[in-house]
Amino acid sequence: MIFAPFIDALALPPDARVDQRVPKKLLLDQGVPTAADKRQIQDGIEDIHWIAALKPTNIGVPDYRDEVREYLEIAILTVSFRQAAKLARLIELIHRAIPYPVVLLSGQSETVALSLAHKRWSQGEGGKVVIEDIHKTTAINPTALAKTESQFLSSLALSTLPAADLFTLYQAWIDRLAGLGAASITGSFAPPTSAEHSTILWDGLANHARLQYELTTLRNQAAKEKQLNRRVELNMTIKRLEAELAELKTTLSP
Repeated sequence: MIFAPFIDALALPPDARVDQRVPKKLLLDQGVPTAADKRQIQDGIEDIHWIAALKPTNIGVPDYRDEVREYLEIAILTVSFRQAAKLARLIELIHRAIPYPVVLLSGQSETVALSLAHKRWSQGEGGKVVIEDIHKTTAINPTALAKTESQFLSSLALSTLPAADLFTLYQAWIDRLAGLGAASITGSFAPPTSAEHSTILWDGLANHARLQYELTTLRNQAAKEKQLNRRVELNMTIKRLEAELAELKTTLSP
């Protein structure tokens, strides 16, 4: 039930629906590299469902091919995780196991996260597909949506997205994840207006996370520092990073 608001927001055509359970064996058979991964799949995943397969024949969007990748369809999946699951690793394994680009809805307790990852041909193994960066939302409670989260869900409808081809369509969902990430900082949601704008947002979000980590570390150091001169130096660095963070917020604003 927790997935329903997200699946409804995608506004998938009936012809694209699959609604089939996916056995864990599929993940176990797809080159899982370690015994620990296999244990995580068995112990951390409650169930996986294949919700829809978006193809040129059922959504009217052309496939995509170039020397880097081939997108013949987009898979929409849900996965329910148990409380002890290592989410980041399991999400990576699921994206790796499916040969098509995946829109993955990950549920745990009362929250859902959405993740997407572009795929390309492996440069080292002919015919093998590898994932690029995994883009993911923070956990969202569909029964208590913030304003920006509601706006995000409203932006996901298939019929409203750029549809030159399946790559463009998939990228449009990734762009909306960037918009939501920026909204968590600025308080205002808006999808990127171009590919360049999307790159700026993703780079800005990475820099924001880095600055937040550095500030936390420096504040802890300053609180423990006994020497006055060193504490002054740390505080000056903290003020500089705080100024960078404030400037970055402007960059992330719609």
